[in-house]
Amino acid sequence: MNIKFIKWSVCATFLTSIVFAQEKKDSLRVTQLNEVVVSDTKFAQSKEKSGKIIDKITADDLQRRKGQSVATVLNQVAGVEINGNQTGNGMNVEYYIRGGRSRQVLIMIDGVPVTDASGSSMTYDLRLLPVDQVDSIEVMKGSSSTLYGSNAGTAVINITLKKARKENISGGAYFNLGTMNSVKDDKTSAQDFNQGFSFSAGSKKLTSYTSFNSTETTGLSEALGENFEIDHFSRVNALQKIGYQLTDKLSISSFFGYDKIKNKYDSGSFADEDKNSFLSEQFRTGLNSIYKYNKGELHINSSFSNLERLYNSYTAYNSTLNNYDYKSRHFNADVFNKYVINKQLFFVLGGQFQFMDMNNVTTPSSIYTVNVLNKNTKFNMIDPYTTFVYNSDFGLNVNVGARLNMHNVYGENLTYNINPSYKIKNLPVRILSSLSTAFITPSLYQLFSQYGNSELKPEENTTVEVGFETELLNKKVVINAVGFYRESKNRVDFYTNPVTFTSNYINNDLLVNTKGIETNVTIFPIKNVQLTGNYTYLQFSEEENIRLPKHKANASIGVNFTKRIQWNAQYQYVDQRADRYYDSATFSSKNVVLSSYQLVHTNISFDILPNRLSVFGAVNNLFNKNFVEVSGFTTRGRNFKLGLHLQF
Repeated sequence: MNIKFIKWSVCATFLTSIVFAQEKKDSLRVTQLNEVVVSDTKFAQSKEKSGKIIDKITADDLQRRKGQSVATVLNQVAGVEINGNQTGNGMNVEYYIRGGRSRQVLIMIDGVPVTDASGSSMTYDLRLLPVDQVDSIEVMKGSSSTLYGSNAGTAVINITLKKARKENISGGAYFNLGTMNSVKDDKTSAQDFNQGFSFSAGSKKLTSYTSFNSTETTGLSEALGENFEIDHFSRVNALQKIGYQLTDKLSISSFFGYDKIKNKYDSGSFADEDKNSFLSEQFRTGLNSIYKYNKGELHINSSFSNLERLYNSYTAYNSTLNNYDYKSRHFNADVFNKYVINKQLFFVLGGQFQFMDMNNVTTPSSIYTVNVLNKNTKFNMIDPYTTFVYNSDFGLNVNVGARLNMHNVYGENLTYNINPSYKIKNLPVRILSSLSTAFITPSLYQLFSQYGNSELKPEENTTVEVGFETELLNKKVVINAVGFYRESKNRVDFYTNPVTFTSNYINNDLLVNTKGIETNVTIFPIKNVQLTGNYTYLQFSEEENIRLPKHKANASIGVNFTKRIQWNAQYQYVDQRADRYYDSATFSSKNVVLSSYQLVHTNISFDILPNRLSVFGAVNNLFNKNFVEVSGFTTRGRNFKLGLHLQF
């Protein structure tokens, strides 16, 4: 790939767009004002009736961020820090939302929770999911255990995948290629390949959607250093959805997903290693049904996943290649019913059952292997829950609910949610508030690994939020702001005894609190132009101060020059952060402060044949800024990407 050619092509497309300006309707604004959300009730309702600020990333938003991963797109949401998304593709990502940790974030795909029961935080690995399978994403922040159970401590990320179109046969294919450079590199050859296809067929009764995606990247060493070997990454995804409309009232659907990742990885911060490798394979399947009747609808969502992670890890001091094989299973069944009492009041009554287990085999064998195989490394939860939603005709909306978590190890725990909001009469202002709690169980790894502690207690969170949303200048300006305060107790920490050097998980006796402010602004200054921005301020205790920016800001501009040409750009500022890494030379942990950084990404797309053939060009880290996201690991410099998308 010739970089001069890429630059010329992008510039030429940009100039062409000016000639055809003013042709397209103001679809940017229409999309923003007609949003529907589901996360705060599990049922679709107008966003303006929700008592929370729910950040929704639509299909159009994803189109405007072509060339970016799911993690990178989410990292531009207020209050969200997806750490590791700007390093090599093989780097683990961590979720820091509102100052919390990965274990406090619940990820849902098509309405069912996804988890890794063998992981220390049990969090789903977003690297498994290609952005090309995603239709939309909702991010609901705050304690949300009332509707979603354990692990929904700081946020729920609700991802909806693409599905079949009714009464239509359609399909598509795409091919993207790009560079994969650090700040010091200027390679012009393609080292990032993404390709896939999808096929959709539907009738009045039956629908089917099939997609296949693959990714291969090279070019970067995971660890930061001179002359380190390149760590390859590959991913394969397959998804099959089938839906059947049995009657006017009853429909059923099923899905099957396969995800595989294979990559090389290094030994840690500033530590290269060419013998380490990682393999992850996941199978997901589920069956869902919806029955609609005069006063409401009944949903039954069930899913099963089987995940295996295999690490080949070289130990230099005894020249041994160790194999760590982690296996986990997760079954979920969620039955919930919406009953409409009248046009202003409805309630949701449901029950959720979850079972998960894990196993680990280490070669050569270790204490961990014996520990895991000799213990009952599984647990289950049965949770009845209810939510009442009242939407008045004078501006008051109230969402209240409770859940009783019945855990086979930790007994019964009650969580609740109180979420009133009020639309002020004759003023374009909506006042928001909420008080909610969360219950977070220790993971099986924290209980039964070589660092396990079977005496761990579950974490508990309480979150208070107050905010507002307003629309000004005939809805050309939309502003919202939320202040929040969260208290956490029984927080699970990793502790190393300074005398014996033994390590294990413990409950922190300190009451940890985090508070902050999140603001969002959307402006439609002129036809076919959209400006957005958000700012997050965090104040956290010293115990939470790892990789958390106190200040973070994002801004973007989207321009529809014509019906065929779109240009978009995103800006991000991340404040300085504290970090800690293990120094293999001194066998000790070192504390460092990571400098603040600013990034700019941009892309332009052109429909050669409307609704048939399109191309795009993207530049990430436009100004080739040198920055550190995780101490000791390589970050990406300026990189180019070109893509071709065919629809039929």
